[in-house]
Amino acid sequence: MEASPPVQLEPQPTTPPSTDSGLRRSMGARHLIMIAMGGVIGSGLFLSSGYTISQAGPLGAVIAYLIGAFVVYLVMACLGELAIAYPVSGAFHIYAARSIGPATGFTTAWLYWLCWAVAIGSEFTASGLLMQRWFPGVDVWVWCIIFASVLFGFNAVSSKFFGESEFWFAIIKVGAIVALIVFGGAALFGFHPLSEGVNHPFMFENFNTSGGLFPNGFSGILVTALAVFYAFSGSELIGVAAGETADPATNIPKAMRSTVIRLLIFFVGAIAVIAATIPFEQVGLDESPFVTVFSSIGFPFAADMMNFVIITALLSAGNSGLFSCARMLYSLADEGHAPRALKKLTRRGIPLTALSVSMLGGLASLISSVVAAETVYLALVSVAGFAVVGVWMSITASHFFHRRSFVRNGGDVAALSYKAPLFPLVPILAFSLCLISLIGIAFDPNQVAALYFGVSFVGACYTFFYFKYGRKLRADQSS
Repeated sequence: MEASPPVQLEPQPTTPPSTDSGLRRSMGARHLIMIAMGGVIGSGLFLSSGYTISQAGPLGAVIAYLIGAFVVYLVMACLGELAIAYPVSGAFHIYAARSIGPATGFTTAWLYWLCWAVAIGSEFTASGLLMQRWFPGVDVWVWCIIFASVLFGFNAVSSKFFGESEFWFAIIKVGAIVALIVFGGAALFGFHPLSEGVNHPFMFENFNTSGGLFPNGFSGILVTALAVFYAFSGSELIGVAAGETADPATNIPKAMRSTVIRLLIFFVGAIAVIAATIPFEQVGLDESPFVTVFSSIGFPFAADMMNFVIITALLSAGNSGLFSCARMLYSLADEGHAPRALKKLTRRGIPLTALSVSMLGGLASLISSVVAAETVYLALVSVAGFAVVGVWMSITASHFFHRRSFVRNGGDVAALSYKAPLFPLVPILAFSLCLISLIGIAFDPNQVAALYFGVSFVGACYTFFYFKYGRKLRADQSS
């Protein structure tokens, strides 16, 4: 980790003053919760969960998601303290820049921007492909343009309007997950009146596979760790929205606690039902496990309904991603590490230029997805997983150095409005588990390319920062 010079950090008051950045503090706790839930609940759960079950086995998949939820809790605990200490929009790179060093802050911001920018196009492409189920005569690119325009409009009006749209997007997805857990769970207990003639598994008999509880060995859990962490990506969006949140000291911890609890129930509950219902040899990426479960219990119109829900999930993730991209570019410009034009705000406090550039990044990846859809999609998912885990590592490292510097400079930890528990165990454990997940993908030929690309990208960011800004920073520090 990069050492930092002493930083004088003062405890934040209960209600910090409004940011002078021009962004509006217009979102409350319920908006934060649904932004995080909307960013998390996407293709990682509705589609990629099939890959996790097939690789780790039924019990292994449940354990993998339990580990993922535990890591999210650790990261969110660190994030809560940082978000209140630095309640600014697009704050990930601010945390790292102030607590670790400016080069790490610069790299964290571009890594997170890249994650969402390249993912936006794949979300639009996937949505357009799913729309062909109902409108086979309409080209995919037409739907992509329509969806891109709608989401751009949601983000361009106001941050509160974005929060409201994400709130309703998330409700649809949460409803689908609750339905899966309730109806799928009831079927596992023998209540499936719509499919009486079907040999439906009872309880958790599918967990005892022909290869035992771990048919691919315990290493299957390690290999799928990055895919699971990617499925949980988006929970950190609460930190991105901190600068546009009313009363951060109250709303941020409340939103984080609620988000972790809901993710634990929804994700682990859904994976347990799916793994118990579908034999692990029959699950994969060719069909959403949600569709398979609803079909197995005789749920009418299951395929069409879940097709709609998955489209909503993809657009919701794109909605959150576009919001995040714009705030990251705005924050970089505010720090002087991106063109100043990206800092320009509308009268409603929206960084419209940064929003437009982020959309262009999404459309560029959209073109690539159309040209080589399957290859590019797998690459984007792996790179996004690497980027998210890298950002989580940055958050936990930032918290470690932040708290250490705060105490060293005479700060009273008891006076903090929110503090992560069990310091320094929480940030160290979270950082270590994230690092293990990156090491794990080196053993998966389908994901190892993301490791090579991700490490190279991080190295390139540090190198660029050194040559572009390093000399100036050293001159400023020596003067």
